[in-house]
Amino acid sequence: MEALLAFFAKYFGLVIIAFFVMGSAVRVVQEYERGVIFRLGRVVGAWGPGLFFIIPIIDRVVKIDLRTVTMEVPPQEVISKDNVTIKVTAVVYFRVVDPVNSVVQVLDHVRATSQIAQTTLRSVLGQSELDELLAKREQINQNLQKIIDEQTEPWGVKVSIVEIKDVELPQTMQRAMAKQAEAEREKRAKVIHAQGEYQAAETLAKAAGVIAQEPVTLQLRYLQTLAEISTEKASTIIFPIPVDVLKSFMGALGNASKPVGVK
Repeated sequence: MEALLAFFAKYFGLVIIAFFVMGSAVRVVQEYERGVIFRLGRVVGAWGPGLFFIIPIIDRVVKIDLRTVTMEVPPQEVISKDNVTIKVTAVVYFRVVDPVNSVVQVLDHVRATSQIAQTTLRSVLGQSELDELLAKREQINQNLQKIIDEQTEPWGVKVSIVEIKDVELPQTMQRAMAKQAEAEREKRAKVIHAQGEYQAAETLAKAAGVIAQEPVTLQLRYLQTLAEISTEKASTIIFPIPVDVLKSFMGALGNASKPVGVK
């Protein structure tokens, strides 16, 4: 027992160093990570996920996250093609598809992607008019995604989605657009009203043609109107009687007043 204690006391420092070396040689990489191995400054490859061993002091490990990153682009002041100053906010979804290039080709792939997204956003929106930006949002999003993805491809970064989140217009432009929308609604209302008047006049003209061919229909219409009025509250109504009816009535009275046998 004393010999064992003496052995540990003698080689205690070496045992500690051995445990330290073994601990530094073990690396654990999660499922969503990859470990890029540099051996004496040269890239060996991307290892993981799981447990692996490296050579202490000689090897260096850089862990890269492969999950999708959601990055909000700060508000950018953009002058559109028709000289309107707007503030645009966007969001970019990207992930690392090549861990080695994301370490070797760029210093900070997240910051680099953010800067590329900002400059591309200003450039693309500056070539579009305000109406196009508001009406063709989906097309502009696809164009932004394609341009940013082409620039980040050498870094091993894949940009999957770019969405324009918010477009802030100046107050004067908002008032002008509100007036324009109101004028457009008034124009549509007047057009619809005019179309209704035209259709009503056309129908009345056809009805007048039918009445002209069959005068009795006018008398039937008068009788129908009387029936509708009679259902309302009691009131005094002055109702014009057609001249044809009066002539028929007066003729009947004249015939009735003549003596029998007088023609």
